[in-house]
Amino acid sequence: MMNYLTPEDLYGLEAYAKLRGDFRAKIMAHKRDRKIHVGTYATLYFEDRLTIQYQIQEMLRIERIFEPEGIADELAAYNPLIPDGNNWKATFMMEYPDAQERRAELGKLIGIEDRVWVQVIGQEKVFAIADEDLERADETKTSSVHFLRFELTPEMIAALKAGTDLAVGIDHSHYRQAVSVNEATRTALMRDLD
Repeated sequence: MMNYLTPEDLYGLEAYAKLRGDFRAKIMAHKRDRKIHVGTYATLYFEDRLTIQYQIQEMLRIERIFEPEGIADELAAYNPLIPDGNNWKATFMMEYPDAQERRAELGKLIGIEDRVWVQVIGQEKVFAIADEDLERADETKTSSVHFLRFELTPEMIAALKAGTDLAVGIDHSHYRQAVSVNEATRTALMRDLD
């Protein structure tokens, strides 16, 4: 179900300026059930076609991009973040309000992006495939933002559709957390699966 966005799915700058307020309100409501806090500092924002359309629209607006080549570049950069029916894709953020604390913690959290998991209860944990577009960490620290993909088996998808619960967590030596996914979020994420 590769449901990539095309230039025809996007609003021109002028049209977007007129409807941005309403569109933004719709997106914020849509995103509410697609966000999972994993402990105090980690958050997963699960992406879909609508959240990615909003990202692209905002980038076009901020950068004042209206040339076809520029629009094509944004689509090429963001379309891979749309789930394909067998997976979930998420923006993973480590959110420390204090800059000094953030620097110190990111130095301890190297590799955390590879230790984020989802689990259909009764099945194996599925660990994230992180940052397929570019490396976001080095030997001294990890980034505060990563892009993750979780590949689900047909059995996991069937179990979810049958009502099995879902958990999300992180198994890193400096950050271990697990949470049960609430029903509203589980329902929202189910829409990403064929």
